[in-house]
Order: sequence, then structure tokens, then C-alpha cells
Amino acid sequence: MSPSTDRPRRALVTGASSGIGAATVRRLRADGWDVVATARRADRLAALAGETGADVLVADVTSDADVAALVAHVRATGGLDAVVNNAGGALGLDSVEDADLAGWRRMYELNVLGTLRVTQGVLPLLRERGAGDVLVVTSTAALDAYPGGAGYTGVKHAERMLATTLRWELVGEPIRVIEIAPGAVATEEFSLVRFGGDAERAAKVYEGYQPLVADDVADTIAWTLSRPAHVNVDLMVVRPRAQANNTTIARTGG
Repeated sequence: MSPSTDRPRRALVTGASSGIGAATVRRLRADGWDVVATARRADRLAALAGETGADVLVADVTSDADVAALVAHVRATGGLDAVVNNAGGALGLDSVEDADLAGWRRMYELNVLGTLRVTQGVLPLLRERGAGDVLVVTSTAALDAYPGGAGYTGVKHAERMLATTLRWELVGEPIRVIEIAPGAVATEEFSLVRFGGDAERAAKVYEGYQPLVADDVADTIAWTLSRPAHVNVDLMVVRPRAQANNTTIARTGG
């Protein structure tokens, strides 16, 4: 969305070592973007750099020092037109009565404060460019509740309010704030991490229907970022056809 120039647009993608983040890096690079990919796992980032040509930097979005170094790197290596705040995740599926406080705290640090920290850091870079996009990947968990999900739905609701409030606060500036809220997405790690490495339990989440895959979400991200400068996609909800809401999925075997 930046002013017309001969240079490619440049995006920062967080949580880029796997799943939606890695798929978004691949898609934006295929579309001609320069991309800075960041995550905590150096080996995966190195492989992604070799595959796509993306610039990579290891950083933990829950660390003030890491994010400061990331922002400095982006500024020094070419500036920024868009940030894709994708880093996040769920831990557990416990009732409120049995909730793990440490897990809730970790989810809040990663999903909410991580997004806040990165967004605060890059806003000056977007302003230096003259225009830009702040894209936040939330979840359909940001829109409604489900049993056992209060920790994750709570943090995703908070992340959604961060994005919505920022949009209101930036009105009049040439900076778009975009929210993508995916439903069930079968990636290699989301449910596996949620269930503490229990592969059988993770697989059952996606049994009996065709869930989204990471490339589906990357496609929606790329599309929203490619809209004309006057068009803001406030919220895009993308689910599998079989999923009507957070708790209703037609598990018909197809």
C-alpha cells in the first residue's frame, strides 16, 4: 500500500518458522515481495531463507531486547511496508475451573503482548515509508467462545481489540489495520503444541472433514495486502466449508 516506487514492497512476518507464517513468507516472496522472516528457531529460518530467499532474523516476540534488535535490523536493511503479526498459539483445552495459570500467562505474552511489542516497534518504520499495513492474524476464537477454550479465546479477543482500537486510533493516517481470523487450520504444529505433543489427540481435531491448510490463510493474507490503497479489509473470517462455528463441524468423512 506504499506510494508507487520501483522497489518491491517489504514485509515483516512473525512466527515464520512453520505453519501460516512460513506459508505467508513463501506466498509473499512468490508475489514479488521482499520479506523479513522472524521466529525463534534458527534452523527452520535458515531452511526457509534457502528455499525462498527471504531475509531472516531469529527473535522472540516476547522479548523486549529481541524485538528492538529486530526493528533495528529491518530499519537498517531497507525499511518496511507491512507487518504480518502471525506469532501466537494455544496451550491446553482445560475448563476455567482447571485452567493452568502459567499456560494462560504464556498465551497472553505471546499472542497479545508479542503483537503489541512488534506493532509498537514497526509503526515508526511504516510512517517513515509514508504508508503501510499492520496485519494481525487472530482466530475465530477472537469472535466467540467454546468449552475448554477460555484461555485461548480470551487472548485472541484481546488481540482483536488491539487491532480494532489501533485502527480507530490511526484513522486519517495512510496505515491500514487488517485482521485475518482463521477457523480450523491443519498445520504441522498448532494442535500438537496445544496438546503437549499428543499426536493422536491433535490428529482427531481434523478427522472427518477437510480443514484449511496454511496456504489457504496465506492466500487471504496476500490478497488483503494487495488491495488498492484506499481499501481496508477490517476483518476477514476464513473457515473450512464444513465448519459453521467454533463448535459445529460436519464430520462426514469427506
